[in-house]
Amino acid sequence: MIRKATLLAVVSAALLAPLGAVTPGAAAARTTTASAPAQASAQAARQGLALIVSSITPDWAKGAADEIKISGTLRNDTGTALTGLLVRLRYSPQPLPNRAAVEAYQADLSDPQTPGNVSGRSAMTIASLAAGASTPWEITLTPAQLAAPGTPRFGVYPIAIEVQQLGWRQLAVQRTFITYAPPQPKPVRNKLAVALPLIDQPHRADDPNFADDKLGPALTGKGRLADLLRIAKAAPESVTWFLDPALLDDVTAMSKPYTVSTKDGPVKKPADSAAAQWLTDLREALADSPVVATPYADPDVAALAHKGFDTQVGRAIELGGQKATQLLRPEVSTSINWPASGLLDADALDLLAVGKPGVAQVRKVLLNSTNLPPQGQQQPGTETTQQAALAPGAVTPDAAATLYSVAGPVTALVADPALSRLFEPGGGAGSVLLSRQRFIAETAMISAEPGQTTPRSLVIAPSRRWDPNPTLVSALLKTAKSLPWLTLTPLDSVKPAKAKTVQTGQSAQPARAGLTYTDQDRKEELGAKYLTPIKDIARKADLTSLITTDKPPSAFDAAVLRLTSSAWRNQTRAGRAAAELVADAVDDRMDMITITGADPDRPRTLAGSDGVVPISVKNSLPVEVTVDVRVVSNNHKLLKVVDVQEPRRLVIGGNGQSGTLPVAMQATPGVSGDSAVTVQLLTSDGKPYGKPVKLIIRTTGYTGIALVIVGAALTVMLAAVVTRVLRRRSQRRLERAAKSRESETV
Repeated sequence: MIRKATLLAVVSAALLAPLGAVTPGAAAARTTTASAPAQASAQAARQGLALIVSSITPDWAKGAADEIKISGTLRNDTGTALTGLLVRLRYSPQPLPNRAAVEAYQADLSDPQTPGNVSGRSAMTIASLAAGASTPWEITLTPAQLAAPGTPRFGVYPIAIEVQQLGWRQLAVQRTFITYAPPQPKPVRNKLAVALPLIDQPHRADDPNFADDKLGPALTGKGRLADLLRIAKAAPESVTWFLDPALLDDVTAMSKPYTVSTKDGPVKKPADSAAAQWLTDLREALADSPVVATPYADPDVAALAHKGFDTQVGRAIELGGQKATQLLRPEVSTSINWPASGLLDADALDLLAVGKPGVAQVRKVLLNSTNLPPQGQQQPGTETTQQAALAPGAVTPDAAATLYSVAGPVTALVADPALSRLFEPGGGAGSVLLSRQRFIAETAMISAEPGQTTPRSLVIAPSRRWDPNPTLVSALLKTAKSLPWLTLTPLDSVKPAKAKTVQTGQSAQPARAGLTYTDQDRKEELGAKYLTPIKDIARKADLTSLITTDKPPSAFDAAVLRLTSSAWRNQTRAGRAAAELVADAVDDRMDMITITGADPDRPRTLAGSDGVVPISVKNSLPVEVTVDVRVVSNNHKLLKVVDVQEPRRLVIGGNGQSGTLPVAMQATPGVSGDSAVTVQLLTSDGKPYGKPVKLIIRTTGYTGIALVIVGAALTVMLAAVVTRVLRRRSQRRLERAAKSRESETV
């Protein structure tokens, strides 16, 4: 905090150097005429003197005579002793006119808004301050003194605490605000919805394997996710949390033994007890708070809409709801979507609104103000979000508006950029204390805008993958809950106001322009170079589920969605590394269904020109599969497949069982040798599964009729031989009998 205060002091000092209000031109003239040695000396001093504002009490003043006490510390880091120091207060007797003036003053954009009066009675003299030493300081005043010689009125008054040396050289300055809010007239109480993201990058590739080991450190100590848990424990129950169920899924996987893929191969890790504790604490912290589940793994919806991933978004919304209900608590909403960077176009809006009919449809979107700016306040590419929202004379528009999609109206909730920025580290106001004072000033200014007769809605939404300061966020939420001009409300309660015109002086309450999505926004999306291989992985992953008999969701649904995460917008190298792991896992699963016997050195033999060749398919998966088999001859002139004109189906049990399909084939008569057929496995809807396999078929060249003829001839020849043998034996017996009779006669 000290470094931030010092930096702001350095930046602000040049503009606050004069004792009175000056124009930018006059300030520039003085800078030009100042001597170089004097500038160098002043710069060196400013860089080494830390002016810290540590307390402003009360947070806002309610009565004209209330004492406002401002105190802090002055620390000398210049390396040399400083003498003749004076701490004093500058202020303006007039409240700032609008939010644009608040922004300009805080950001040093407008010299004319520099407070010109000097509080003499509250000045504090420091005779000397040794190198490395610190000294406390304190200044007091009342709203009546602040507004003198007039009467104080409701509003935001700019003040600046400055340190001078020798009565002229400014060494440090801090700017902030004093808000005066008397009980009467009673301010309008606007509705404020705060949306806080609990979104991380995916850490797993396929379900069993982590692509990195970064999640564990983030859950403990000063880790980002540990800080988010601290905020959740302290936040009011009305704060709405946007939670990525993929984060819960990863943490749950880490609470058991898990595997991390490294360049040296997979590494086994024991269960992480801190992960289990983080999950338990998060469930308790969010038990009574509104929670919205993002689509699983927070996919880049705009990129998917533009690159033809039409089914993934609906599946991501559905799976996100299922995982959040399973891992966090029942009935987590999925009806509000917070797109990457808070930006979407009509295509992405349509994809969200259509979702998965009957299961997952979005009815509200949370957007950045540049995506849906007030009419007439922004020209895309020429103004920043802050300048557009806080243009001089602008009235803060209601946060809710109506968009129209192909599926009907969708409510847009637009985050206020200035208020949202205050919730982020380095949000522009300096320390936690100065951020609180800025928050009080901004919200009070909104309630006092001209024409404010009925409450309007405001939304705060810091960046989605923020690295928050728990002390800052908790302090701002506590302050918001205490302010009499704010009512904290859940995000889902914010609805578009009834169609009517609210007069605000010379202008009407601004309407929102249409969705503004620039070429630069398109460039920020995941590109075709990254997503094209992901589409191929998704196609193969779908096949692995289509062959299983009971048709469950793909085992790689979650893995593919993790690859489409918007987290990879600025980390495509990490995304590609995870994609390679998933691709390998998908290929390994597909390879568990194999056509056996595809060995070119061991051809199948077709006995004769007509015969049957068995085709065997082995299933190494643990579940039953149903596959169709198509067999096609590679040369129809030499070999024909007789009875598989259409694919034939095999149902094969799991765990290494095989199924066999007898295929009748016919070779060209009189031709012998080797031919080939191609065997392709198919899903039930005809999609190729795996690569085609070539089988070598060896034929003998004899037809079936020829074999019959040859067989008959052999039979005739055999009969003739047998007859001849029998005749010879009969003749021999007759000859022996005749000789015997002759011998007896003799």
